[in-house]
Amino acid sequence: MGFLDGVFGSKEKSTDEDTYMKLDLQAYEGAVGENEPATMYVKVASVSDIKDCPKIKDEIYNGNIVIIDITKLKLDKIMFDRVMGDLRAVSRDVNGDIIGLGDQRYVIVVPTGVRISREKLGGY
Repeated sequence: MGFLDGVFGSKEKSTDEDTYMKLDLQAYEGAVGENEPATMYVKVASVSDIKDCPKIKDEIYNGNIVIIDITKLKLDKIMFDRVMGDLRAVSRDVNGDIIGLGDQRYVIVVPTGVRISREKLGGY
């Protein structure tokens, strides 16, 4: 490897294994005291129809944070508008907050006493 290779990069193509580090995410799962009850949980849901909303609304009314995958709703604008209207209404009901995330693929709804900052912390 010469000096110019260090400046302009090598002509050899790197493989995916060279570029990305494999992570064992299971090593990060679980926490100290995971069997102890909590006052608030973060729940993950996927919505494809208005019929999925009651279960999500119950979680929000119970004081939990819900991260919702809405990618399946993108195919039907009318259903998307109905579900999003439902989620906005429940966030207003509990005096919570709602925000779209990840190129509008996810929605986060939080209960009373929690606000979502619109300020990005890094990776601009």
